[in-house]
Amino acid sequence: MSRVHGVITSELRPIMTKIKSTTVLAVKHNGKVAIGADGQATMGNTVAKSNVKKIRKLQDGKIVTGFAGSTADAFTLLDRFEEKLSSHSANLKRSAVELAKDWRSDRYLRRLEAMMIVADKDEILVISGTGDVLEPDNDISAIGSGSEYARSAALALKKHADRLSAEEIVREALNIAADICIYTNHNLIVEEIG
Repeated sequence: MSRVHGVITSELRPIMTKIKSTTVLAVKHNGKVAIGADGQATMGNTVAKSNVKKIRKLQDGKIVTGFAGSTADAFTLLDRFEEKLSSHSANLKRSAVELAKDWRSDRYLRRLEAMMIVADKDEILVISGTGDVLEPDNDISAIGSGSEYARSAALALKKHADRLSAEEIVREALNIAADICIYTNHNLIVEEIG
């Protein structure tokens, strides 16, 4: 990361400003994977829309994606990811790696300002424009402005609430994030697979 004595340099400021506009959380728990997001879209310091759908089911509901960042950029990435899934027989990891390679090397895609979480019944992956495909150690991933609040809440809920489903953990953790993060609201969409 480009930091000079704790100050974020100007080259990262535009990306960080755009990606602090939502919270997306994915949890694998008790054989199920749930992914959810709030519905708030902001433009600067203003709420532009409160019910944006940032979760998409692909491959007849076998794969679920969530995005944070610029909506137009995210839709471009979703289209590319669907193409990768089609050309790689719906292999989640291989499709994610191929998208990350393109995203990092393609001149047009490199300028896109978004992040994605993709999941199937077996795994959760975060894909970024820096070429990263990250698989969480603890079966919990989060992106966006309220990601650390949601992730922390999900970790605690998963550890101490065996009776909760993956969907219930995602919903409760996103509500906790929405109580704290001004870029996250309580209009939630949660999808579960598995």
